[in-house]
Amino acid sequence: MDLKDSTSEGSMGSLQPSSIQIFANTSTLHGIRHVFVYGPVTIRRLLWTLAFVGSLGLLLVESSDRVAFYFSYQHVTKVDEVVANSLVFPAVTICNLNEFRFSRLTTNDLYHAGELLALLDVNLQIPNPHLADPAVLAILQEKANFKQYKPKVFNMQEFLARVGHDLKDMMLYCKFKGQECNHEDFKTAFLKPTPMVEDSHALYHFTRQLNPTE
Repeated sequence: MDLKDSTSEGSMGSLQPSSIQIFANTSTLHGIRHVFVYGPVTIRRLLWTLAFVGSLGLLLVESSDRVAFYFSYQHVTKVDEVVANSLVFPAVTICNLNEFRFSRLTTNDLYHAGELLALLDVNLQIPNPHLADPAVLAILQEKANFKQYKPKVFNMQEFLARVGHDLKDMMLYCKFKGQECNHEDFKTAFLKPTPMVEDSHALYHFTRQLNPTE
C-alpha cells in the first residue's frame, strides 16, 4: 500500500459531514443550520448556538407553563341576575298520607278492599287481632262479620271519594298573598296506583288564579 494514498483517503474521510450536520442543513428548523455548520468554531457559530439554545429553553418554559395551566382546570363562572316583575306561582299539592277514614268504612268496603287496606287478610280475617286497639278491634270485628252477607257492587272511584279525607275537614287555616283561601280554592284529583306508588291517593291542587301584577 502507498503511504501517500492512505494519508489522502484519511483526510477526505475527516472532511465528510456528520449525520447531525446533514440533518441541520436539510432541516427547515430556523437557526439550526447555523449551529451545525461545516468547518471550525467561529464567533458567529457561538452566537447562533446561544440564540438557538435560548429560544429552545424559552419554548420549553412557556410550553410547560401552559401545560400546567391547562391541568389546573381553571374556569370562570359568569352569572347574570335578571329581576322578574312577576313570577308564576308554582303548583301546590296537598296529600294526606292517611288515605282512608276508618269511620267511613262499610262492610261492603271491607269485603272488596279489606285486603288492599291491610285490615283483612286474603281469607277476610283480621290479621294479628292481639295487636289492635280494643275499641278499633271491636268496630272492625262488627264490620267484618260476613256471615250471611251478600256483597254489593263496589266502585273504587266512589270508594275513594267517600272514604278519603275531605280537605274541608283537614284545612285549619289558609292564606295566600295576604288573602284568605279555603277548600274551594283546591281541585280534587286521585293519584292512580303505579309501580312506585302502590295505593291510590286523593290529591288537592291549589288553583287560585292571580293577576300578573299581584
